[in-house]
Amino acid sequence: MDRFDAIRTLLAAVDAGSLSAASRRLGVPLPTVSRKVSELEAHLGTQLAIRTSRKLLLTDAGAAFVAAGRRLLDDLDDAERAAGGEYREPRGDLLVTASLMFGKAYLVPVVLEFLAVFPEVNVRAILSDQIVDLVENHVDVAIRIGRLPDSGLVAQRIGDAHWQICASPAYLARRGVPERPEDLADHDCIAFEGLQRAREWPFGSGRAARSVTIQPRFAGNTADAIIEAASASIGIARLLSYQAAAALADGRLVAILGDHQPEPMAIHLVHTGPPLLPLKLRAFLDFVAPRLRARLRPPPS
Repeated sequence: MDRFDAIRTLLAAVDAGSLSAASRRLGVPLPTVSRKVSELEAHLGTQLAIRTSRKLLLTDAGAAFVAAGRRLLDDLDDAERAAGGEYREPRGDLLVTASLMFGKAYLVPVVLEFLAVFPEVNVRAILSDQIVDLVENHVDVAIRIGRLPDSGLVAQRIGDAHWQICASPAYLARRGVPERPEDLADHDCIAFEGLQRAREWPFGSGRAARSVTIQPRFAGNTADAIIEAASASIGIARLLSYQAAAALADGRLVAILGDHQPEPMAIHLVHTGPPLLPLKLRAFLDFVAPRLRARLRPPPS
């Protein structure tokens, strides 16, 4: 039995959720996947997982072994990359992720500059307004906007994003300009939300901080959809500064309630911070961070 191969097979089954899903992911027959997991259990003398027709449940011993197995394979990958020269010169593949509009407006242009300077590094950029799990999806670097959860991720602050309450000139001419956040109760609003509702808009800071509940006429889960609805005079939208910048600049939208802005949202570059940072990742962080800071820096008043 190849123990490393058996551990990789077990981890694939855990990550995929079942033996059959691991079979499809690995491109090997289901009986082979099942046999490798069974051989590993026989070698260890304990049951690692309970198999059902649709899912795989780890035993206590299995959960502990999977955690140790991940560390073992990560160390092996580090050793292989070091032997292959990845730690001597920037080379190899990087997976980076960011939200759609931030990625298009800020991250992708800087990544293209990076690729021109480092021809031995390849970058795959995943842009999504859904949070992507770095560990589960093997992401090297992510852009995170807002408060970071208490985790083992390494974070590097590169700037801030401010909230903008905005609407089209036509909507404001028709319905009037709200002077206080509480006036939004009398207006049509546009919510940025997915399957979970998000209808509390924060305003002010410190002791003046409060939230206002809005009733959306339209809700969408991408900034593009929110901007389109606001530009079509459907209602008042709440967007981050980088999302609204183009529409505000060309006059499709007008900012309102500027005296009631909440605290800005911090923007971070985050990564899992392996003990021995690959040179490709170190080079990427050193190249991208100052350029994103410069692009995010507000213009002089």
